[in-house]
Amino acid sequence: MPYRAPVAEFRYLLEHVVGFGAVAATERFAEATPDVSEAILTEAGRLCEEVLGPLQRVGDTHPARLENGVVRTPPGFAEAYRAIAEGGWVSTSADPAHGGMGLPHTLTTAVNDMMSGACLSLQLNPLMTQGQIEALEHHASDELKALYLPKLISGQWCGTMNLTEPQAGSDLGALRSRAEPNGDGTHAITGQKIYISWGDNDFTENVCHLVLARLPDAVPGSKGISLFMVPKFLPDGDGNPGRANDLRVVSLEHKMGLHGSPTCVMEYDGATGWMVGEPHGGLAAMFTMMNNARLGVGVQGIGAAEGAFQHARAFALERRQGRSPIEGGTGTIIDHADVRRMLATMRADVFAARAIALANAVAVDMAAATGAPEWDARAALLTPITKAHGTETGIRVASTGMQVHGGMGYIEETGAAQYLRDVRVTAIYEGTNGIQAMDLVGRKMLDGGEAAFALIDEIQADAEAARATLPDPAGEVWAASETLREATEALLGMEPNARFGAALPYLRGFARVLGGHFHLRAALAEGGAGPRTALARVFIGRLLPEHAAHLAHLRAGAEDLYALSPEDLQA
Repeated sequence: MPYRAPVAEFRYLLEHVVGFGAVAATERFAEATPDVSEAILTEAGRLCEEVLGPLQRVGDTHPARLENGVVRTPPGFAEAYRAIAEGGWVSTSADPAHGGMGLPHTLTTAVNDMMSGACLSLQLNPLMTQGQIEALEHHASDELKALYLPKLISGQWCGTMNLTEPQAGSDLGALRSRAEPNGDGTHAITGQKIYISWGDNDFTENVCHLVLARLPDAVPGSKGISLFMVPKFLPDGDGNPGRANDLRVVSLEHKMGLHGSPTCVMEYDGATGWMVGEPHGGLAAMFTMMNNARLGVGVQGIGAAEGAFQHARAFALERRQGRSPIEGGTGTIIDHADVRRMLATMRADVFAARAIALANAVAVDMAAATGAPEWDARAALLTPITKAHGTETGIRVASTGMQVHGGMGYIEETGAAQYLRDVRVTAIYEGTNGIQAMDLVGRKMLDGGEAAFALIDEIQADAEAARATLPDPAGEVWAASETLREATEALLGMEPNARFGAALPYLRGFARVLGGHFHLRAALAEGGAGPRTALARVFIGRLLPEHAAHLAHLRAGAEDLYALSPEDLQA
């Protein structure tokens, strides 16, 4: 079925739920007026519906391939990428000094959500470039910025991130790629990198790789890593692509999904690179890109969930099985209570995850516009929740979408299974969801839980204010937030590994409470009666109660996990 961009939902969330008005009221983002925001959402939605959406199945059935060392992309991808680039959709939040629009990251987040729902394989390309742009804006020399940013922002060139090696996955301190000084300010980069999304293509003039490698005097571990810009083609004196650099695509990975997106094994054989940031400070610089990408990957999960939901709803409105159990029904399977349950919870789940992601983006924008440390803390707290919960929502909703299709969901021609195959990796790349959860209960709690408690206070204040209009849902959200408060207090008293044993359940419980909070806001803005209120009642009645089961894991810590030896885990 055709993808339909949920522009009206974004408009409602921005106006009534996530506080985007505060962003537009700042001096930095004063140009993000309601008219401008509406135009951005509408035009991006049209691009997604008319250009990207039709390529969803094409990318799966005509995957990217490597021919004589050249990556060939699926039919239509080159034309669609040009439409993305020419429309300025790569660079909505980039610095206007280098050709970007300078718009709030919240609007970029909404655009990325729609693009992910329309065609996740292609959307991954501009997402990588957006992260590279941000890393260069914060860490590169003025010379590198002047050369690379205009080309990346225009979409003439695209960017990648090269972290992982065969022996260095989540533990980047184990990487072995080398960077030898050439004596002219450049370095010779040698090593192999794996899992490089969009490591090459046949539609941009150049591919710019940010590569982590070690200088000769580097100490072992993560403190000895530096970051380098290593382009596919070396820029000539005019800044245009010149001779080929000493790098190549060795092979493409054979993946479960995202077939339209080439995932490359890259080999660097003395390739020329320029340092980005300080020597041995590469990981800090790369984390700028990774934090951007973690919010973006969470949104990929949400966009995929939207696509899967739309696909399932359309099927449920067409498929006829059995007699309708309700008077005046459609005569299709959407009349059946279990199918209605699946679709309603899918819809409620997507709304909640989307609200969390947009609230995360609002915090990023407010931190950039005001410099207030509390906004920085809010953004940092929400990033691992957005990434892990957004991607798990994508997996859960896509799986349920297959179930709505029944046996036809298992048949590839219906396209239902593709959403699940494509989205599954999002819980793994850009830091596995387990690592996101460990970050939440570890680094993000170094403030003694101050940011978490501030958010819980806000949830409870809103719930109190909603009691007069929506007494039962408001009471349930308040009670859930109090359980979250108690769980957070207990978490802070635990030693690190005990925290890690319950980290992912804690994150899931936190996300469920946040979802109830945002649904309550949406219902209250509607006046307590209408479709958004009905959807809020579905979430608060059926999905919010899961928070208690998730947070109960904290009581167990990690002792029971280690009571089972590796031998005990053998069948």
